Amino acid sequence: MLNAKIPDGPLEHKWASYRSRTPLVNPSNKRNLEIVVVGAGLAGASAAASLAELGYRVKCFCFQDSARRAHSIAAQGGINAAKNYQNDGDSVYRLFYDTIKGGDYRAREANVYRLAEVSANIIDQCVAQGVPFAREYGGYLSNRSFGGTQVQRTFYAAGQTGQQLLLGAYSALQRQVGTGSVQMYSRHEMLDIVMIDGKCRGIIARDLITGKLERHFGHAVLLCTGGYGNVFYLSTNAMGSNVTAAWKAHKRGAWFANPCYTQIHPTCIPVSGDHQSKLTLMSESLRNDGRIWVPKKKDDNRKPGEIPEEERDYYLERRYPAFGNLVPRDVASRAAKERCDAGYGVGASRMAVYLDFTFNMKRYGTVEANKQGLRDPSEEEIMRMGKAVVAEKYGNLFDMYKQITGEDPYEVPMRIYPAVHYTMGGLWVDYNLMTNVPGLYALGEANFSDHGANRLGASALMQGLADGYFVIPYTIGNYLSGEIRTPSISTGEQAFADAENNVRDGLDRLTGIGGNQTVDHFHKRLGKIMWDKCGMARNREGLGSAIGEIQSLREEFWKDLRIPGTQHELNPELEKAARVADFLELGELMCHDALHRDESCGGHFREEFQTEEGEALRNDEQFAYVAAWGMNGKNWDLHREDLKFDNIKIAQRSYK
Repeated sequence: MLNAKIPDGPLEHKWASYRSRTPLVNPSNKRNLEIVVVGAGLAGASAAASLAELGYRVKCFCFQDSARRAHSIAAQGGINAAKNYQNDGDSVYRLFYDTIKGGDYRAREANVYRLAEVSANIIDQCVAQGVPFAREYGGYLSNRSFGGTQVQRTFYAAGQTGQQLLLGAYSALQRQVGTGSVQMYSRHEMLDIVMIDGKCRGIIARDLITGKLERHFGHAVLLCTGGYGNVFYLSTNAMGSNVTAAWKAHKRGAWFANPCYTQIHPTCIPVSGDHQSKLTLMSESLRNDGRIWVPKKKDDNRKPGEIPEEERDYYLERRYPAFGNLVPRDVASRAAKERCDAGYGVGASRMAVYLDFTFNMKRYGTVEANKQGLRDPSEEEIMRMGKAVVAEKYGNLFDMYKQITGEDPYEVPMRIYPAVHYTMGGLWVDYNLMTNVPGLYALGEANFSDHGANRLGASALMQGLADGYFVIPYTIGNYLSGEIRTPSISTGEQAFADAENNVRDGLDRLTGIGGNQTVDHFHKRLGKIMWDKCGMARNREGLGSAIGEIQSLREEFWKDLRIPGTQHELNPELEKAARVADFLELGELMCHDALHRDESCGGHFREEFQTEEGEALRNDEQFAYVAAWGMNGKNWDLHREDLKFDNIKIAQRSYK
């Protein structure tokens, strides 16, 4: 059983009580404490900037050439916050409730409530930084809806919210770089953590330009390195996104929690062929105004405009009338898969459904015509006016779709299909965001803590910034207050040398294989195994088979991989190979985790456990816990954190 170190007292008072009682570090001592931040996306940049502002000495690492290229930039639709600007009944508790329910009751209450509580502060912080959120005509910040909610709480900047938020965090980070409080190490990748006397005391990083291995000490290390969706090869993640930092920490003793909880996003551009190396997301915000449908007739070859309204199946609106097209992502994804598997899919592959804006372009056009006092406007005039409104809200997304597919979504419906997007699993952390390894923290998508078995849309940006701006600045003091007498440890210590030698030996082993196959050859094969047998649907037989296939593939990888060049130079193939080696181990653990969890919940859908209506069937009596896996040689040991729900009544999820 794990101790999450959750404060006592009523849920709504836990965070305030914690902040008022946690030990502090005085300013003069902060100047003597060094913190290593790995990753410079929203969680990493905000954490590094905030901690440096407090007076700590910070080193920040990213493998991109600039922190502005972190994958956070790809987020499109928005960020949640319980400000109730719409006066539509939102509150901190409702955001907390929606998040717990959306995660299918597999998240920790205290962490989720804290997230909801600080969400409003994030918006104020970002507005002060100049983030250009969308505004109403009168100047008020605009909101829109996302899946799994019945209120409008999502703040947005057109379809580029992640980019704008990252630029705000990047500006704060660069200010601290300019003052000398943060040392920035771009084009560096963390390849191991350094343990001294049972505590994390630094990292080994590789300069990706020269290949040189470097040692860096820190009184504490923060991993803000994102998720592991690229284990599936095809995903909406940036191609460089990986699990290496978290996995190296796992191999040094940090527990990996709920690795089988991966999110399938329902609105992605479908796969078009074997040539693809990634998939493109169409923001969930499009479900605000777009209607999702398939033909009522199987294998219908007609163009969408030739199918009359009465022959269209708006299946989400039919099955879930209360939420309609705004059901949570896992529900919408499974519903799309079910329709396509049943023979109602569209497009050349039949593995797609329509996302259609025609209806709302007409509605917006009529509203605009009424505003202008036009009498009996033509159909063409209505569509033109409606297109202008839609373009203002979603124009860059429509342009992106047209560039990729060659089809104009203003004229024909988008074709979408589910794809791997986000990972709810990650390193186990307690209420302080510290892993079970003292001195090692995990923030943002790198930890497991806030989303349960399914993340609601627009909550990733919220968690990353909450952890970096408003949580870690308090909780890290709880640990560092006991480290003020610990001097900076020389990187000449034997522990640093041993860790560096371990990294060097691993890289030499990769470059010395001398086989015939490329890294991508093995990554694609792993991705197919994972998607087919541990993807949107899983079953006992498939998972058992996948474990054996991954083990065989891993053996082949270490015998037949070919990497040109050496480790002592710029070598992108070596970078990819090291990451795929970690994915080959993580993939096996994901299948073990999915196999042990005999239930369906959120994004973990075991075909043996479903209701008569095809919905996820949980087993709360046996599996209402966090599964935190510790590495034990070549096997894993299970550590359980039981989830207690004192403020919410667990029930079968319903969005009808």
